[in-house]
Amino acid sequence: MSKNILNRVRSRAEQVRDRAATVRNRAETVVRHRAESLNLNLNRTQKIAIAGVGTLSAAAVAFAAVPASGQTSTSEAAPTAKVAYSKEQIKDVEAGVTGQLAGASQKAASIEAKKEAAKKSAAAEKKASAESAAKKRAAKKSTTRSAPRSQVKQVAGKSYTNNLDGWIRESLDIMKAKGIPGSYHGLHKNIIRESSGNPKAINDWDINAINGVPSKGLLQVIPPTFAAYHVKGTSWDIYDPVANITAAANYAADKYGTIDNVNSAY
Repeated sequence: MSKNILNRVRSRAEQVRDRAATVRNRAETVVRHRAESLNLNLNRTQKIAIAGVGTLSAAAVAFAAVPASGQTSTSEAAPTAKVAYSKEQIKDVEAGVTGQLAGASQKAASIEAKKEAAKKSAAAEKKASAESAAKKRAAKKSTTRSAPRSQVKQVAGKSYTNNLDGWIRESLDIMKAKGIPGSYHGLHKNIIRESSGNPKAINDWDINAINGVPSKGLLQVIPPTFAAYHVKGTSWDIYDPVANITAAANYAADKYGTIDNVNSAY
């Protein structure tokens, strides 16, 4: 009697083993299909875990199939235990896979958001820097345009306009420093009579011109007189307004006492 029971238990165990293998295969297939649908690659450890689930399912079926009394009348109990246990394990595996995928998606979204924020911040800083540089250039350009453009000659820390008034005033300052007498009025009246205020004026018809030494400049000085009475510190160009006035005033002071005493050709 014991031998018959043992044979029946062995037969039943083989059936249970076969069913366990079937359950494990089905579990692996379901999980694999689920992972593929979720674009998830299972590593070796995860596959071993799935195999373990199938093995546990098989063990559960085996215990359910063999009662303590040794009876083999468990044809309904075994399938029920197998289906229930396998289904729960598959659900657990699916839940784990879904959780892993959700966590990975959240992490990827967070990284992408940080990259986008950094990109926007860099673009904003670049734009602000460009606007600031443009404002500085505009301000500098505006200042340059608004600066006065009048021609002013700087001499010994004093400025003079580049016209007849400025030339006379500069000459007077040099004459004062050198002890040469003369007034603004005396210089101005003689300049207007001699050249009408044209520093490039030249006389090509009087006796000096006939002799080959024409009078030149604001006060119509001939080159030998200009060279003889040239005032140090002024230009050696006879057409230079300040040099011409100062040399002529120096000559007039020597011959007439001061340029103010000259009222005609001299």
